[in-house]
Amino acid sequence: MIRFFVLVALVLSTLLAPAFGQEATPAPNPELIDGTLEALGLPTEGSLRAELVPLIILVTVLSLAPGIIMMMTCLPLMVIVFSFLRQAIGLQQSPPSMMITSLALFLTFFVMEPVFVDAWTSAIAPYREGAINEADAFSRAMVPFRAFMEARVHDTTLTALSDSIPGRWDESAMDNPPLSLLIPSFMLSEIKTAFQIGFAIFLPFLAIDLVVAAVLMAMGMMMVPPAVVSLPFKLAFFVMADGWTKIAAALLRGYAG
Repeated sequence: MIRFFVLVALVLSTLLAPAFGQEATPAPNPELIDGTLEALGLPTEGSLRAELVPLIILVTVLSLAPGIIMMMTCLPLMVIVFSFLRQAIGLQQSPPSMMITSLALFLTFFVMEPVFVDAWTSAIAPYREGAINEADAFSRAMVPFRAFMEARVHDTTLTALSDSIPGRWDESAMDNPPLSLLIPSFMLSEIKTAFQIGFAIFLPFLAIDLVVAAVLMAMGMMMVPPAVVSLPFKLAFFVMADGWTKIAAALLRGYAG
């Protein structure tokens, strides 16, 4: 056995010796790189950094796109309200979470389409044409998003966050709050509004549960879970009232104007 391990060690040392003894890899030939880029149809003028930096920025923006959608649009409110609605009816997995998120995404696109178009027209399109630089494009793209968030942020939330760190912002910053203050204030305001809507949604379904529980207790059927009996009545009430359409329309009217 010892001879076997010694033999294996000798073979490995023989095979790995050229690898450890080789010299450092020489620098790539620029002419070869240019020829490869020309063969692939890629531009060869300019530095490699100038070509990679926009690509890295684009990949970074794409990776942060879900977070951007969550931070500066009405998607959080839509998802929270629909989740409250599903719980109020008493359904745990119907409709599925993926379907609720997809519906919230399309409703968000319906609400935010003017903002997206304005940002594209005023910032992205001129930047692609080379009329403005990256800083100007970012500033112009934030203008419609800032107007959307400022119109729906609660003043109490904005004041509470600004007062949480005394001395960081003065009173004049409340007229034109920075994005570091405006975005979290907008998110908290949307969550607060979503919980208020969820409370209003729960009330009619809670009334049905109480009526069913009282009837079952009066009939002496205390061992029957009220939620099992009230579920068909809540579904019938919600379907007859066309609940999904009316709630979606009410949410959209909240963002009108």
